[in-house]
Amino acid sequence: MTAAARVRLVLVSHADALAGGLAQLAGQMAPDVEIVAVGGLADGSLGTDFERIEAAVVGAPGEVLVLADLGSAVLTTQTVLEMVDDDVAARTRLAPGPFVEGAVAAAVAAQGGADADALVGVVRDAAAAVARAAGVADAAEASGAGGPAVSPEPDAGGGVVTRSVVVVNPQGLHARPAAEVAKLAAGLPAAVTLGGVDATSVLALMALGVTAGAELEVTAQGPGAAESVDAVVGLVASGFGEV
Repeated sequence: MTAAARVRLVLVSHADALAGGLAQLAGQMAPDVEIVAVGGLADGSLGTDFERIEAAVVGAPGEVLVLADLGSAVLTTQTVLEMVDDDVAARTRLAPGPFVEGAVAAAVAAQGGADADALVGVVRDAAAAVARAAGVADAAEASGAGGPAVSPEPDAGGGVVTRSVVVVNPQGLHARPAAEVAKLAAGLPAAVTLGGVDATSVLALMALGVTAGAELEVTAQGPGAAESVDAVVGLVASGFGEV
């Protein structure tokens, strides 16, 4: 792992294909993050394997975040964490939240250097993003979880800067471009919104359903707002290497 990505992600699923495919998907968005897929039993059948989960957790050089697909996978992981040495348990977190969306969001945040505790919150907030994408109102949305639409207002730190940009890549703001925006926005000096949602939230960006030719507003406020807006506009206008 690089210095920026300090958390190993362990994806525990009843199916090897599901865990492996999700690790591949998340890995494309977070190439510096170590992602370990633990799917099915050792013989290839469906189930959760205590020993393989334990090996993935114990063998990590630092912090670990575990995501599990179903209840029995959660229970098996919890049993593992009860049995391992205290120092291993202390640096391991089991994150509640949607398996696929949570893993993608956590991978992108880990790429940006987030620690295991922060990633638990990222995975938990992913549930609100899933609800919004399905058109379901959620109490978490009212509290600002998961990147709902926001409109920055001027404050003592400076004014609001807004620019428009056209999405030019043929596939629109799909998973990889959304991850690129989120990773860029996380390192900018000012908080940025794109299309009215938190630009650091890959799930919120993907939920916009933006297609080629769409025009989006990029907004930031406070110190570094102009620099931050210019950076996001430049990335979107570049076509993410797809044009």
